[in-house]
Amino acid sequence: MRHKPLREQVIVVTGASSGIGLATARMAAERGARVVLAARSRDVLDRLAEAFGARAVAVTADVGDRAQVQAVADKAIATFGGFDTWVNVAGLTVYGPLREITQDDHERLIRTNFWGTVNGSLVAAEHLRARGGALINVGSIASDLAFPFQGLYAASKHAVKGFTDTLRMELIAEGAPVSVTLVKPASIDTPLPNRARNYMDRQPTLPPPIYPPDEVARAILHAALHPQRDIFVGGGGKLFVMGKEFAPGAYDELAPAIIALQKRAEPPRDTAGALHAPVRAGEERGDPPVPVMRRSAYTRATLHPLASVGIAAGMATAAAVLLGGFGGRRRRS
Repeated sequence: MRHKPLREQVIVVTGASSGIGLATARMAAERGARVVLAARSRDVLDRLAEAFGARAVAVTADVGDRAQVQAVADKAIATFGGFDTWVNVAGLTVYGPLREITQDDHERLIRTNFWGTVNGSLVAAEHLRARGGALINVGSIASDLAFPFQGLYAASKHAVKGFTDTLRMELIAEGAPVSVTLVKPASIDTPLPNRARNYMDRQPTLPPPIYPPDEVARAILHAALHPQRDIFVGGGGKLFVMGKEFAPGAYDELAPAIIALQKRAEPPRDTAGALHAPVRAGEERGDPPVPVMRRSAYTRATLHPLASVGIAAGMATAAAVLLGGFGGRRRRS
């Protein structure tokens, strides 16, 4: 399936006011695409649309509400005559033990991360069935891995993967000219931890290695041109996914270390975060306490199919050594 050049596309980006969504919208605009910016933060979106110029339009929307998502599509059609790529990025997280998190917080997270993706995908697919184009959902390596103290986030991303795979199959069965890609980032330097609802006694952070948001934006825009089924962003994350598949019991034993890696040394800042109301919007990057990788050589290579075969074989061996060795040390101890 071939798609239009970016300079001829209209691209809708949800969660466009911060992090990966903001990086994607900015990169798309720089490459000549017309961009529809959707998020809850009206003031931030208006500033971004003004900065991007006449090729951008802003729509305030909560993706958990199907009617508001439909309004985003309607605005894209009214302003630009339609859209060619729809990118579901909007997402939040909650840090803390599952037993301590309130039902309201659980439901709000699922409404944004899962139902927001469902709403965006179904609205987009209705338009793209006739026009053709790309649907791109941003999952996570948490689509394949569990993370203690981010349990509902991982559950929501598992659900996003299941929904995305099912929708792709149904569109194939229909013969619809719509490509469906699931992008699975590892730890990305965004404000996600600082915008999280936090039940921990420490300020949350992301486990290393951490990659820049531009790497995810580049992968998303690649899929808008050259459809791929799945794209992992960050070789470190791919390595852990492969290791977990090879030795799931050994991965489970990493739980204490994974919990520790999600805590900074400092006390919590804003424990409410942006779960129920937008805060700290307008920021593309966060403030991780460890250095951020400049790029992901693994991801850039996998965007070229011939290179990905050799990379997969090498990473499978590395994953087996990593988690196999860890499991062996545990058994000997």
